[in-house]
Order: sequence, then structure tokens, then C-alpha cells
Amino acid sequence: MKGSFNRISQEDAKEMMELEDGHVIVDVRRQDEYRKGHIPGAVLIPNESISVAPPEQLPDKDQIILIYCRTGARSKQAAQKLADMGYTNLYEFGGINKWTGPVVKGE
Repeated sequence: MKGSFNRISQEDAKEMMELEDGHVIVDVRRQDEYRKGHIPGAVLIPNESISVAPPEQLPDKDQIILIYCRTGARSKQAAQKLADMGYTNLYEFGGINKWTGPVVKGE
């Protein structure tokens, strides 16, 4: 069964990030890309590592999950894979290449 996810604007994502709602921000790029700069608080789960089993960093399938990558291509793929696993609150907001919010470097 195909699951579904929500596509939102980066402005909407920023507003959601300001809420204390238990959300998690997921960066689905590679480790080297993540180290060069990521959104504060983002958890790295490379798209290539998402396959059949739910990622251990995401134990709650009803948690609000905000997903991004570099340009938006991998975040759409990852969001669809997670939706197909039964995750219900997925919000894909494109790539960090257009992000105007804060970025953490070197972690």
C-alpha cells in the first residue's frame, strides 16, 4: 500500500520548527553533506539507508517528521519510503540549497 506525505513550503517548515510539538527534523543527505552544514537540531538519516525497516531514530510513526535534503529530490524519495512504512505525519520541505534559516556547520 502506498502511503502519502505532505509537501510544504520552507516558510511553513520554519513555523512548524518553532512549535514545541515533539517534531523531529530529518536530513536525508550523506554524512559529508551534513557535516558541511545542516539545519539546527536535524537528525541525519541518509536516504540510501532508508529501506524496509523503520529507522531506529524514528520509533514513533505518528510523530511529526520534517524532511529535507540538498535540492528536494532525495527528501521526496525518503518521505515516500517512510510513508509506505506507515509513518503518518510526514512533511517534506525541499532542499537546504534554498534554506534561509540558520545552518550549523561542522558537526
